[in-house]
Amino acid sequence: MNKVDVFSLINSRYNSFTNTEKKVADYILGNTKDAIYMSIIDLADACGVGESSVFRFCRSLDFKGYQDFKIALAHSSAMEDITPQLSNEITIEDGIDEVSTKILNSNINALNETRKLIKEEDISACIDYLTKAESIHFYGVGASLMTAMEGKIKFMRITPKTECSLDSHLQVISASLLTKKDVAIIISYSGSTKDTIDLAKTAKRKGAKVIAITRYSKSPLTTYADITLLCGAKEGPLQGGSLSAKLAQLYLLDVLYVEYFRRNYKESSKNRESTSSVVINKLL
Repeated sequence: MNKVDVFSLINSRYNSFTNTEKKVADYILGNTKDAIYMSIIDLADACGVGESSVFRFCRSLDFKGYQDFKIALAHSSAMEDITPQLSNEITIEDGIDEVSTKILNSNINALNETRKLIKEEDISACIDYLTKAESIHFYGVGASLMTAMEGKIKFMRITPKTECSLDSHLQVISASLLTKKDVAIIISYSGSTKDTIDLAKTAKRKGAKVIAITRYSKSPLTTYADITLLCGAKEGPLQGGSLSAKLAQLYLLDVLYVEYFRRNYKESSKNRESTSSVVINKLL
C-alpha cells in the first residue's frame, strides 16, 4: 500500500470525505513537506480537529493507521519532487502565452495522474468482460456523451458489438434491455449525474457488467459499478466538459482499446482491415 500515490488517492476520494476529513486533506495537500514530519497530535492541532479524525481520515484512504499513511505520503512526496506538477492555475492577468502554457500543463497533469491511478488488474478484468460480452454499450450524458461516442466509434472499427444511444431516454431504454451477457461502459466525471446513476442502476438490475469511468472512487455511480476506472483531471464546478477531463477519459478508453485489440488480435485485425477498406474509398 505504501507505493500508492497519496495525492491522486486523496483527490479521487475528496468528494466522499466528511467536512472534518476535508480539513485534514486540505492541510496535507497544501503543507505536504511539514505533514511528513508531524505526529498525529501535531497534525490534528494544525488542522483544528481531533486525533481520532486524523485516524479516520487515514482509514478512509484504506491505510492501516497514521504511520502507514505517513510512509506512503513521504514516498509520494519524493516522487512528486522527481516529476513535479506543472502550474495550471489561470488568473485574470494572464496573457495568451501564459494561458496556453497553463492549459497545456493542466492536460499533462491530468494524463499523468490518470496513469498513476490505473490498476493493471482492473484493466485486465475489463478486457475479460468486453471479450465475453455479446454487446458493449457506451453511455454518457452532456459532455460525457461525446466521450461515449468516441468510445463507440473507436471500438466499432475492431468489433461489431458496440452501441451508443444519443438521447438520455433512449439510453435508459437501451439499459433496460441489457442482459448478463452485456457490458455497460458508463462515463461521468462527477459520478453524481442523475441520468447516469439511473443508467447504472438499470444496467446493474438487468445483470449487465458495469464499468464506470469517473473522477471520484466513492460516488453514487461507483456503487453500481463492477469495475471503476479513475481519471485524474481536476474540474471545477464551472468547468463542465473541460478538455483535461475529456483527455483523461479518452486515455482510459484508448488503453482499453489497445489491450482489447492485443488480446483479440486475430479477430480485431480482420475487422480493422474490413472497416478501413470501406473508409479508404471515401478519400480523394
